[in-house]
Amino acid sequence: MAVSVCLAGLRRSFAIQLPALDSSGNVGYDTGVAGGATPVTHHFPAEQRPVSIKSPRRASQLNLFGPSPETMTVTQVTRYVKSLLDGDYVLRDLWIEGQVSNFKVTSAGHAYFTLKDDQASLRCVMWRSDVERQALLPQDGQSVLAHGRISVYEVGGVYQLYVDHFQPAGMGRLYLEFEALKRRLAQEGLFDAARKRPLPPFPRRLGVVTSPTAAALRDILNVLARRYPLAQVVLSPTTVQGDQSPPQIVAAIQALNDYTDVDVIIVARGGGSLEELWAFNDERVARAIVASRVPVVSGVGHEVDFTIADFAADVRAPTPSVAAELVAPDRVELQAAARGQWLRLAGALQRRLVERRQSLDYLAQTLQRSSPLSRVQNLRQQVDELSQAGGLHLGHLLALRRAQFNGLTGRLATLSPFATLERGYAIVRHSDTGRVVTSVQQVAPGEPLAIRVRDGEFDATAGETRSEKEAARR
Repeated sequence: MAVSVCLAGLRRSFAIQLPALDSSGNVGYDTGVAGGATPVTHHFPAEQRPVSIKSPRRASQLNLFGPSPETMTVTQVTRYVKSLLDGDYVLRDLWIEGQVSNFKVTSAGHAYFTLKDDQASLRCVMWRSDVERQALLPQDGQSVLAHGRISVYEVGGVYQLYVDHFQPAGMGRLYLEFEALKRRLAQEGLFDAARKRPLPPFPRRLGVVTSPTAAALRDILNVLARRYPLAQVVLSPTTVQGDQSPPQIVAAIQALNDYTDVDVIIVARGGGSLEELWAFNDERVARAIVASRVPVVSGVGHEVDFTIADFAADVRAPTPSVAAELVAPDRVELQAAARGQWLRLAGALQRRLVERRQSLDYLAQTLQRSSPLSRVQNLRQQVDELSQAGGLHLGHLLALRRAQFNGLTGRLATLSPFATLERGYAIVRHSDTGRVVTSVQQVAPGEPLAIRVRDGEFDATAGETRSEKEAARR
């Protein structure tokens, strides 16, 4: 497999002697412990700081005789405040450091807790989908960095932090710089999926940007020699670690674009710590990758490592070897596919389509016949009919019971002695015993009596008694 070297600023290629492979087919290289740093505090750029808001003018005194002032409901005010917080640039993307208290996960899987410091506290919510993505959940009293957005819980009328990610506090400055640059370049559209370009299926020339002594280059060449030896590899050498690496990486990418006709470019480096991979988190490198006229595959670090170059590239590969596999087709697969399959493809595809269409029609008919929808609709109609019939029956029963009740009430009123009193009659009782007097023989002259009339009762004393005939003659 031919390998040439592209030097920035020169319009010709030079052959180089690569380090010899050892007995295992590899060269040695230094490795670092993969790691990273995370932000401790969040510093807002001046253009992102919240602007001051002028105080509204003081409301005038309510005029009892004039037109009513404009008013807002509690819901309108709460939603207005929520819209202000949701639209604030800073509050939509926050890292907040604080101490966790009252952390609990509900039966639904959502987490509720409070972040606090010496002077204030903030209510927080993490939904189940975000809780499930966390490697470890914090404990009460633990200091963490929580990422999320500020919004308003309308029902309670409180503002709270909706958290989507946790990190232990105090993980360093580099991660903060990484996140800030990532966010800014994403807002410019450098990472948009619409900008990503597809890789050529059969590249003729492959550009590689890496160190000529790096094991990453040997890995790439080994994979290409095994999978796709037809491709020509053009190496654009650069250092891949240190302060001088970013401009060299940029120059190497530009040289492949300006002085060669490569079909795709691999930007590669082996694994390492965040500091060792920092050259690929440089803004200049990201912009050079985006400006490349041909697709760029990023193969930096190991699978757990992510750099700004990964987001800017058209395709991100977890390792240099995988990057080579992504850009080069497998010759074994190509040979197998070339052995007459294309001659049978049209007929086989047509037969397959007919079979699938028939199978789909049969399944659709079976599903329609077996669908419980029609039965559910019939049962729903039966429920409606039974409900209406029950309502009518209950109405008739209530009307019947009401008529019976009214009849009994009328009869009771007719038989009641109090109804008799309404017609001018009275009830006479002995004052001492309370017994009702029904005959003149039950009283003696001078005996105290209690007489009940329509609207009350009064006392009386019995006088001379007379028989019914004597009373009739009077």
